[in-house]
Amino acid sequence: MSASTSGYRPLDRDQLARRIAHDLPDGAVVNLGIGMPTRIARCLPSDREVILHSENGILGMAAGGDQLVDLDLINASKEQVRLLPGASICDHVTSFTMMRGGHIDLTVLGAYQVSADGDLANWDTGTPDAIPAVGGAMDLAVGARSVWVMMEHVARRGGVPKIVERCTLPLTGVRVVHRIYSDLARIDVTPQGLLVRAMVDGLDADTLQSLTAAPLRFAASLDVMRA
Repeated sequence: MSASTSGYRPLDRDQLARRIAHDLPDGAVVNLGIGMPTRIARCLPSDREVILHSENGILGMAAGGDQLVDLDLINASKEQVRLLPGASICDHVTSFTMMRGGHIDLTVLGAYQVSADGDLANWDTGTPDAIPAVGGAMDLAVGARSVWVMMEHVARRGGVPKIVERCTLPLTGVRVVHRIYSDLARIDVTPQGLLVRAMVDGLDADTLQSLTAAPLRFAASLDVMRA
């Protein structure tokens, strides 16, 4: 069922980034994963402090401006960033010690698949040209105190659901995801299964379930998911 015929419109990537940024807790140390999650850095609310960490060794950064200032000052996605007052730069050993040692409050990662149990697959699509190694996402998935996922609800190619009962792609971590933000809904991973907390305007429960390859439960009071 397409958005144009069913009366709902998925959030675009920038709208989804703004929604996630709005939900980040004040004072949190947050790592933004490679790809879509780095958009969140441009959307942080001005009324709270969120300390951004990048696995290549930066703590206390902000999104870069339109003009290139320092070509060496980049995040893990190779995007330009700028340092905030009090920021620090460290080597990979220290940065990964932060990640593995439980010093990151929250990480937002992209995903190819998330299972009903919170298993995460986000590094290998199974294609011949896939990335050959899992990278720092593995360390973040098990080391961060909370793991959120930012993703499209269905794959761009073929419309295949990305939220599944069991992952078929190689895993990054087992039972690590706490919350899923898709372009259609916010879903919490709970011991009782996947719990929908919010949906985009005009989307109904039956349609969301038809686009999800795992059973969903719905909160008694559902929020409208807006940017």
